[in-house]
Amino acid sequence: MKTQVLPLTLLCCIVNASIYSQSPKPNERIYFENSIIHSTASSEDHEVLYEVAKATDLNWILDNEGPFTMFAPVDKAFEKLTKQGFQRLLKPENKKELAEVLSHHIVAGEFSASKILQALCRGEGSTTFTTILGEELTATMDGTDIVLADSLGNKARILKADFNQCNGVVHVIDTVFLPTKL
Repeated sequence: MKTQVLPLTLLCCIVNASIYSQSPKPNERIYFENSIIHSTASSEDHEVLYEVAKATDLNWILDNEGPFTMFAPVDKAFEKLTKQGFQRLLKPENKKELAEVLSHHIVAGEFSASKILQALCRGEGSTTFTTILGEELTATMDGTDIVLADSLGNKARILKADFNQCNGVVHVIDTVFLPTKL
């Protein structure tokens, strides 16, 4: 048992150092004094996410309440979705379904990268988080990357971690989680 604990502890230390090296640079457009939604609005990589938040009225929650952990898909992640399926979601009559998509990316509570790594170490390599929709995201390690998986098997890597906001933290991911297949 001791031989397994040491490599996992060492891996957690290495990953922790790797994530801190991916922390926001001073010239990044996301600032601490902003809420999650204001930072999303000012990010060049999250224009689609911001529009989705506005269309679903979740922008009000991400502006005022908290703390939350937002796993924020970059615009390129939305491009991976089928064009017809995503365009259908953007119609006003599908507002509830679109809100479910966004809610798959929000966890109540503030989970920094170091807290996620600590949970991974305690969970012997995996841990779960419950979204505000009640769905589980499972975090695991792939090399030095933290990878999240939803209940349908969709996986997303955390590309950049720990954008601290006044009402939580944002981690940038490369995939959109969907409650159903598009």
